[in-house]
Amino acid sequence: MKEAAQRFQVRFENLNREASCIEGETIFQSARRAGIRVVGACGGRGVCGTCMVRVHSGEFHTPETETGTATPRRRKWMRACQLHPQGDCVVEVAPRSVARVVRADVDGESAAPFAFDPIVQMHELALGEPTLAQATADADRALQALRRDSTASVDLYALRELPALLRHHHWKLRAASRGEELIAFTPCGQRVLGLAVDLGTTNCAGYLLDLDTGQRLNGLGIENPQASYGADLVSRLSYAITSQEHRLELRSAAVTAVNELGRTLCEAVSASPEDIVDVTLCGNTAMHHLLLGLPVRQLGRAPYVPAVCEALDIKARDLGIVCAPGAYAHAMPNVGGYVGGDHVAALLATEKRWRDATTVVMDIGTNTEISLVHAGEISTVSCPSGPALEGGHISGGMRAAEGAIERVFLEEGRIAVKTIGHGDPVGLCGSGVLDAIAVLLEARIIDRRGRIGHDHGTVRIQGDHREVVIAPDVVLSQSDVRAVQLAKAAIRSGVDLLLREAGLEEAAIERMVIAGAFGTYIRVESAIAIGLLPALPLERFEQVGNAAGLGVRMVLASASARERARQLARRCRYLQLGSLPGFQKAFLGRIGFD
Repeated sequence: MKEAAQRFQVRFENLNREASCIEGETIFQSARRAGIRVVGACGGRGVCGTCMVRVHSGEFHTPETETGTATPRRRKWMRACQLHPQGDCVVEVAPRSVARVVRADVDGESAAPFAFDPIVQMHELALGEPTLAQATADADRALQALRRDSTASVDLYALRELPALLRHHHWKLRAASRGEELIAFTPCGQRVLGLAVDLGTTNCAGYLLDLDTGQRLNGLGIENPQASYGADLVSRLSYAITSQEHRLELRSAAVTAVNELGRTLCEAVSASPEDIVDVTLCGNTAMHHLLLGLPVRQLGRAPYVPAVCEALDIKARDLGIVCAPGAYAHAMPNVGGYVGGDHVAALLATEKRWRDATTVVMDIGTNTEISLVHAGEISTVSCPSGPALEGGHISGGMRAAEGAIERVFLEEGRIAVKTIGHGDPVGLCGSGVLDAIAVLLEARIIDRRGRIGHDHGTVRIQGDHREVVIAPDVVLSQSDVRAVQLAKAAIRSGVDLLLREAGLEEAAIERMVIAGAFGTYIRVESAIAIGLLPALPLERFEQVGNAAGLGVRMVLASASARERARQLARRCRYLQLGSLPGFQKAFLGRIGFD
């Protein structure tokens, strides 16, 4: 008979939490299973430095060493994903591995005016009390009162609530209809709400709307709970395709994010998630597929084909979303590859900016989507930029949280920094990484090829590599610089090839629209200095915040905007970046900081 695996207790001292670790598991895996938040940008593959812990007591094993015991000499920072406890342990998690995100951007600049015409319509019902002479069924009388024909229907779950609601509220109710279906019943005078969610790779943004007036009641940004499975899409897809259980874990994390947003937003306005009668969702194709439970294996390998691109309308309850029992969730249409509904939402929200000008619309992130709008055509690519520009896979990288360095500048020839929250620096977030590279180039600490020099006081040699000290305990290593070079080369080659396909030069770009949370906080000057963005006059750049969030909100408030989003998705000509002629040459040509 096979012996049961041993279990050890791991105490996370500074979090005041404990987890049961099964023999063979890493500390990172046990934390994830216990729901203890420890950031792991690479998903636990040991190739980043975001899950750092220090063992205070207990025995452990790493792939590189034999079993070790925590002693004062050995109490150094190590990757949690590489530590296998051999008994009960006490560990301390590094501050940047648990810092809470404070810049989950929820706001975008205003869109062009659009009609408030929600797809869910509300109706006042006043039904007479049934008698022996007139004992028509409750649902039939409701449909008759609304003058619905024989094709109309009532959602089964809403129907289950109807008889009690009618009798409790003296035969007066409000009915919510979607097309020819009655999907919910509410007491008269009670608000009906809509929830719009931008399911981002890093952060998720939610918006609560009053569907009687169109008023935005609240907005909230949270970290995507899938973050512990990897900062980039490839890490998550790789995890999902290994087993059905893993795919369900990622789907559950996405549903948790939507429900957490709905619950928190409703609580803030003294409402209940059951008051939500319509939900709209956007995200890249990987987030879209994971949330809907669609297969992702074919999405994780060339030619990266989504299961579906058309918009989908699904009963929210079938996804596990908590809202009114008959409410639908509308998943915005995808374009192709990794270009999903979030980019369609951004195009919808920024249409007034690109309609009459040659424009590049760009949402920079772990997966960067770029559209070139020219002469009535929209050409779109997806750039696998990875998480380096958001602080992931950077040795001192972290999310935009308290203590993150967000600005780096030269002050009397010395490197100076500014942190989020103005506290002590604990790591570099994306905007800080960008600034740091620009400053190091300006100070000639690194050259245009990305090589760190050795004749500067901030440079130190660690083993066989060099690193630049940005702040106490925060460094930028040679491998970090290379990661930024790869990310920026992927993005810039995307712009180059879109221009080439359209027969245009950079100077023809009349407007550069930079969307997304990362795009909100970067210094455009730094992005130009390192070659991430074209060297255009600054007045041509527009940083518009979370345009995807604004677009998904428009789709919630307006049936016509919903149809417009469908048209835009179909209008986009998706180009597979890696298959375009000359991609390799364009990519390699942008590796340097020129």
